[in-house]
Amino acid sequence: MLNAQTAAMWRAMSDFSRELPGDVRVVVVRGEGRAFSAGIDLAVAGASGPGSFAELTTLSEQECADKIAEYQGGFTWLHRPDVISIAAVQGHAIGAGFQLALACDLRVLAENATFSMAEVTLGLVPDLAGTKRLVELVGYARALEICTTGRRMDAAEADRIGLATLVVPAAELDDAVRDLTAGLLTHNRDAVVEIKALLAGAAGRTHAEQQRAEREAQTRRLRDLAGRGE
Repeated sequence: MLNAQTAAMWRAMSDFSRELPGDVRVVVVRGEGRAFSAGIDLAVAGASGPGSFAELTTLSEQECADKIAEYQGGFTWLHRPDVISIAAVQGHAIGAGFQLALACDLRVLAENATFSMAEVTLGLVPDLAGTKRLVELVGYARALEICTTGRRMDAAEADRIGLATLVVPAAELDDAVRDLTAGLLTHNRDAVVEIKALLAGAAGRTHAEQQRAEREAQTRRLRDLAGRGE
C-alpha cells in the first residue's frame, strides 16, 4: 500500500487528535505496507467531488483558505507540547507524505526511505504546515532547492542534511522506534513537556527571552517537585 492521502483522511487525523487519551506521551506515525505515504490521492483530488481541487476553486478566497486551515489541523496537532511525535518512515514519503513526516518531532528512517516535496510538479505549493519545519531543519537555501525542484532524496542525504533523527535498515525500523519510544518515556513527563516547549520556541526568542523562559520553566519544575506547584 502507498497510503495516498485525502481530505477525509486529514479530517480523520484531526478527529483522532481530539480523541487521544490525556495520558498518551508518545505518538508514532507510520504507513501500512511498503510506503509511508505517496502523497495526495490524485484520483480523488483531481475529480470533482468533496475534497477535490475543483471544489476548492469554487470557493471564495477566504473559504478556500479556511478549508486548507482545516486540512492543516490534521498535521499541526502533532506539534502539541504534551506529546512527542515520531514518524517511522519506510519507502516513499512524497508531497503530503513528506509534510506528515515533517509534522512529527522526530523522524526514524528506514534505509529505503525517499523524501520529495513534489507539490511544485503539480503547479502547487506545500500547504500542510511543512514549509516552516523544513526551513528550521535544513535552512532556507536547501529548503528552497528541495521545494522548487521537487526532486527525490534518499535516506542517506536526508540524514546528512538534518532531516533524520536516525536511519536504520528496514528490518530494524520497528525495533528502533520502540527503543526511542522507551527512552522518551523514561523520565518525568512534566519535565519532558517543559523541555519540548523550551526547544520548540527557542528559534522565535532572543537569547534573553530564552533564558527567561528557562528560568520560568525551572521554577515551575522546582515548585512542582517540592509539592508547591499550582
